[in-house]
Amino acid sequence: MTQVLFVCVKNGGKSQMAAGLLQHRLRDQHTTGIEVGSAGTKAGTSLNGLSVQVLAEDGIDIADQHTRQLTPELQQQADWVITLGAEAHVDPVPGPRYETWETDEPSLRGIDGIERMRLVRDDIARHVDDLHTRLTSQDPT
Repeated sequence: MTQVLFVCVKNGGKSQMAAGLLQHRLRDQHTTGIEVGSAGTKAGTSLNGLSVQVLAEDGIDIADQHTRQLTPELQQQADWVITLGAEAHVDPVPGPRYETWETDEPSLRGIDGIERMRLVRDDIARHVDDLHTRLTSQDPT
């Protein structure tokens, strides 16, 4: 069983979106043997409503998810720890493979609200598609 852990700061937006997108992709492709989770370096108390809304537009329901604080134990259980964005900082522990995805930040271009979140979702989806391909290939590099 391969375990993937997505990480952002509050675990209310980007990491939850990535987890939801990968879980959806795994179901669509009938992929087994991969478990997905998410956590935050400074976990908040709730999900970002716009993140939930833009995934729902694609038929992905994450409304029942909860935020979770990142711990060394969670990292040690994972095979892959993927940090989304430049704001979250993860101190690696021995074992997992680490990646950082530099995600689009449309607010830097003056794009906010639902339009911003759709662009973030689409950017994360491209990363997730690439990860899915790597996880299900013979050589996941």
